[in-house]
Amino acid sequence: MKRSNIVKEKSITAKEFDEKFDTGEDIAEYLDFSNAIRLKDAKKLKTETKKVNVDFPEWIIESLDREAKKIGVTRQSIIKVWIAERLKEEMGTQVTSHS
Repeated sequence: MKRSNIVKEKSITAKEFDEKFDTGEDIAEYLDFSNAIRLKDAKKLKTETKKVNVDFPEWIIESLDREAKKIGVTRQSIIKVWIAERLKEEMGTQVTSHS
């Protein structure tokens, strides 16, 4: 998973960031707020969901589980994020190829 929106001009490690946050230090200088949304606007981001069933080979499931465990999320979460990232990537490619 990418943390591209976290580091702005100053750069620190994730561990340093977490320590600063945990001790109550101001971490604003390390954040990029250009894509931030206000909590009151979060409802606009919600979309209807549909359930789908996908059959994966066992090795893919095992790999997904390993990666999900590394970053502390569920298998479903990592699948959703990776698919969303890829779709954004593909849409960006389509936009630039039609320009």
